[in-house]
Amino acid sequence: MKLELRGVTKRFGKFTANDSIDLVIEPGQVHALLGENGAGKSTLMNVIYGLYDPDGGEILLDDAPVNFAGPGDAMAAGIGMVHQHFMLVPVFTVAENVILGFEPTGKSGIINLKEARKRVREISDRFGFNIDPDALVEDLPVGAQQRVEIIKALSRDAKILILDEPTAVLTPQETDELIGIMRQLRDSGTSIVFITHKLREVKAVADKITVIRRGKVVGSADPTATETELASAMVGRSVSLGVEKSPAVPAETRLAVENLTLLSDNGVPLLEGVSFDVASGEILAIAGVQGNGQTELTETILGSHPSAVGSIKLSGKELLGQSIRGVLDSGVGFVPEDRSKDGLIADFSIEENFILDQHDREPYAKGLSLDLAAIEDAANKYIEQFDVRTQSSKALGSQLSGGNQQKVVLARELSRPLQLFIASQPTRGLDVGSIEFIHKRIVAERDHGTAVIIVSTELDEVLALADRIAVMYEGKIIGIVPGNTSRDILGLMMAGLPYDEAQAEADKHTTILAAADEDSDNPIGGAL
Repeated sequence: MKLELRGVTKRFGKFTANDSIDLVIEPGQVHALLGENGAGKSTLMNVIYGLYDPDGGEILLDDAPVNFAGPGDAMAAGIGMVHQHFMLVPVFTVAENVILGFEPTGKSGIINLKEARKRVREISDRFGFNIDPDALVEDLPVGAQQRVEIIKALSRDAKILILDEPTAVLTPQETDELIGIMRQLRDSGTSIVFITHKLREVKAVADKITVIRRGKVVGSADPTATETELASAMVGRSVSLGVEKSPAVPAETRLAVENLTLLSDNGVPLLEGVSFDVASGEILAIAGVQGNGQTELTETILGSHPSAVGSIKLSGKELLGQSIRGVLDSGVGFVPEDRSKDGLIADFSIEENFILDQHDREPYAKGLSLDLAAIEDAANKYIEQFDVRTQSSKALGSQLSGGNQQKVVLARELSRPLQLFIASQPTRGLDVGSIEFIHKRIVAERDHGTAVIIVSTELDEVLALADRIAVMYEGKIIGIVPGNTSRDILGLMMAGLPYDEAQAEADKHTTILAAADEDSDNPIGGAL
């Protein structure tokens, strides 16, 4: 089935999310829609899927114009969508989730679960999904839940499958498996729209690439295009994808965490016996699939969970039990994972956001009064140093782009002497240019002698920045490994394997691939 968009436009008030977009998805093609977060990719797909009404243009299937009043119409026309956040009911079985909203019934009106199980098995066997129709969704790993979403779409005879940021919550091995599934679907005649901002994955699987920037199509490319070329198209200027940094020169241990344990209100372990240390002048990256205790770990170090037990010592001084203000005053800088919720106040000016945790001390305060001239001078200095794109230091936080909001948070935290700097998801949702800048500042802080902790679900970011890597799984540190550890080993550790087992499994996989290469004129290999 061929999908074509002609001049599709979508506005939200005065904001134009999609601006006269033309796009053609050919039958049996993996078409990657590449662009930074906020470029308009997901909005466009929601228009195709009937979740939004377009404000202009038309959608055609096999050259015939169509109008969708909702997702039901899109599904009936052969379009399926797997959302970035899965639309599954955790307490339902796989079969129950697959038929939800389209329940097959017999003459008596009773739901025919036997038919549903049969359909799930047929699709699972055909594509090698290995999914049990009677398994509860809440008991399945994330990668398997994603396959359930794909089965759901295929069970409704989807000829065009939209995958919205499908690898955001997957380990590298699960990403490889998904790419294999995408190839199988393509070879069976299914068209796939692959929405992503990850260049490596685009080059691994796409037949055609369309780049969207600020709501407009700015170009198309074949997968032979280099990552640098694609990144430049996404941002609109030349960028450097690598992180230039010299080897770390660690000094004394700055942070020592020992046997840190945190329970939920229901007594479920969120952190369990976590121990590690960070030296001054090194970057320790915390890697893992989102939801394995990384957020709780950084919040506990900051003082947000007073019920935690164990020890957190900064230069020999115990932090556990101190207030958040006390921790910050000890020389800890913190960039939270959600900058808009926890990093700044949208209705405050840039100046006010710069002094959120320093407003009551010199040079910003004189007695009971704020020194407005000093605040303005400091804000303008950091706006220049951190390349914050704004008309004025008086501009509100809500008027800044995501990248510039993050720079404001970064500038505030790095504007004072630090012993420890923690950055959680430091480049989430940012364009390539902002990522380049922020990575340089993080490395510079390390080189200044600060102990640095980076928490990131982006493995490319972890490998680019880390001197050492601690991998978290289900609230525990599975292992701490060198920063040049292979992606395969890290991916297996992120799935719960200890280092020795992950290394053995990765070596076995490499041996199998090497043997296949020798026996075939068409070598196989890991897509990523």
